[in-house]
Amino acid sequence: MPLPALERLSTYIRCLRQLEEEGTASVSSQDMERHTGVTAAQFRKDLSYFGEFGKRGIGYRVTELRERIARLLNIDEEQQVLLVGAGHLGSALIAYPGWHFYRFRIAAVFDKDPDKIGAAIRNHVVLDMERLEEIAASVGARIGILAVPAWDAQGVADRLVAAGIVGLINFAPTKLRLPPQVSVREVCFICELAILSHLVHHQPEKG
Repeated sequence: MPLPALERLSTYIRCLRQLEEEGTASVSSQDMERHTGVTAAQFRKDLSYFGEFGKRGIGYRVTELRERIARLLNIDEEQQVLLVGAGHLGSALIAYPGWHFYRFRIAAVFDKDPDKIGAAIRNHVVLDMERLEEIAASVGARIGILAVPAWDAQGVADRLVAAGIVGLINFAPTKLRLPPQVSVREVCFICELAILSHLVHHQPEKG
């Protein structure tokens, strides 16, 4: 499946979760267009990657559709995640309330700062980086999150990959050099702010 389609699926599942919470039983492709901004035609095309379903005049059962997309994204079973970096960003990530819905679980939090090691953040005790390989092997994690400074990111990423991690989210403002079999998602909120600044300052004049 093309990456843009996968990105849209993550948008759909978030929308469907909200509809479930509101008690909505069924949804049409036109409804999804209003909720997500993705055209009804594109929505139907994306769903065609895993078979046609839904009923004309009724639409899609919200819970069934969410469950099928969850299976396609492989988030229908709990997955262990390693988080490296227990600073402000790492602490904020730990506090994020949506982990359980997407079936992700922070299995361990690591840092190299002696002042942070042993401290508790929510229900997590920050572990010494020296235990990374040991813990990674014991929990069987395949996904890692980097919430470390740019100058530490490459070294930490190399250790995570050597420990069996094959998927990384990188919050550090640096490009990682990793084997091709490792999937990396770069997250740069300051880059997004820079783009937003341009858009804000180049809006068309209102008549």
